[in-house]
Amino acid sequence: MNYTKFKGLDISRLGFGIMRLPLIEPDGPPGGPIDEEQAIELIRHAYNKGVNYFDTAFFYHGGESERIIGEALKVFPRDTWYLADKMPGNFMEAVDGKLKVNMGPNADDAQIFNSPAEVFETQLKKCGVEYFDFYLLHNFAEVTIDLYTDEKWGFIDYLIKEKKAGRIKHLGFSTHAGYECLEKILNMFDCFEFVQIQHNYIDATLQDGEKKYNLITKHGLSVIIMEPVRGGKLANPGERATAILKAARPDASPASWAFRYLQSLPNAAVILSGMSTVEQVDENIETFSKDDPMTDADRAVINQVVESMGDFIPCTSCRYCVSSCPRSLDIPMLLTAYNEAVIEYSWLVEIMLKKAAEDGGPGACVNCGACKPLCPQNIDIPDVMGKFVALTEAHKSAE
Repeated sequence: MNYTKFKGLDISRLGFGIMRLPLIEPDGPPGGPIDEEQAIELIRHAYNKGVNYFDTAFFYHGGESERIIGEALKVFPRDTWYLADKMPGNFMEAVDGKLKVNMGPNADDAQIFNSPAEVFETQLKKCGVEYFDFYLLHNFAEVTIDLYTDEKWGFIDYLIKEKKAGRIKHLGFSTHAGYECLEKILNMFDCFEFVQIQHNYIDATLQDGEKKYNLITKHGLSVIIMEPVRGGKLANPGERATAILKAARPDASPASWAFRYLQSLPNAAVILSGMSTVEQVDENIETFSKDDPMTDADRAVINQVVESMGDFIPCTSCRYCVSSCPRSLDIPMLLTAYNEAVIEYSWLVEIMLKKAAEDGGPGACVNCGACKPLCPQNIDIPDVMGKFVALTEAHKSAE
C-alpha cells in the first residue's frame, strides 16, 4: 500500500468511502438494509491490507454508515486508523429555530437538532469515538453557503473550537461547488487544511476538476478525491471504451486506469473508493501498491476513451435527489440508463427501463423541480427525463 504524508501522518493513498456497503439484497433497491456482518468483514479486511483512512457521513446508508464503521474499527488500536465524518449541511434547513436534517422524502424521516454541537455529539456517539481525525462541512457550495456562514448558527466557529479542543484533528470541507464559488470560499476562510472534490478523467473538464484541483493546490491545501470512478461508471465504461483500454494494457482493469490517472496528481493526498466487495478491495489495493504514474501515451489513451463515451449526464448515484421526489423515482438509475442509451441503446437500457417501470420510468416525472437544488452536479433532472422519453420514443419508432 502506498502512503502519503499529511501533517506528519502516514495515510493510505487509497481511502475507503463508507457509502456503498454490501446490502442484504444485493440486487434489491439501492439504499436497502446493509449486510452488517459482510460490511464489517469488508472494512476489517481493507484495514488488514493496509487501508487506514475511512470516510463516512451522517446521511450515508440512511444514517447507518457511521454506526457500522465505528463497530468495524473499534477492534483496532485507535491511533492506527483515521476517521473522516461530515456536518450534514447539504441535507439541513433551519426551521422554527431548529436544524432539520432531511433523511428521506417523508416528514417523519427528518431528524431535528438544536445546534451544530448536538449534531456533532450525535456523530461521535454513533461512531463510538472521542474525536474525528478529519471533519468536513459536507458540500460547502452554492446551496449551503448561506447556512454554513450564518452567524446565528456559527457552524465554522463551533468546528474551530472543537479543533482547538482536540475533538477534530484536521478540519476541511467537501464540495461540489462551481469554480467561482469554490474560489470565494477559499478566499473567505483560512481555517481549512484540506478540500474534498470530485475528480476523475471525465470530470477533469466536465466538472472543472482539473481547475479546482489546481486552485486548491495554489491555496496550499491538500486535496482528497471522491468519485474517482464516477459511481462505477469508469469501472465499467462500456464496450468501446473498455476495448480501447484493453488494447493499450490487456491486463489492466478499467478501474485501475481511473485510479492511476489520479495517482499521478502529487497533491491528491487520498483517493476515496466506495468499495462493496472483497474483490474490489483487493484489486484497488493492488493498484495502490504500485508506483505506476501515467505516461504521455497513457494520457492519449484516456483522451480516446473520453471521446468514445460521448456526452452524458454527470450523475454519481449519491441519491440526494431521491429524498425529494414526490413520485419516489429511482432518479440515479434512470440517469444511468439515459447515459447508457446515449452511448448505445442496448439490451441493458431495456432491462433498466423495465425495472424502473415498476415505480415509474422517465415519463413519470412531473417536472416539479424539487430534485434540482439537491443535485451536487447541478443536473437539470426534469429536462433529462424529458430527453430520455424522447430518446426512447425515437428508438421505438426506429425498430
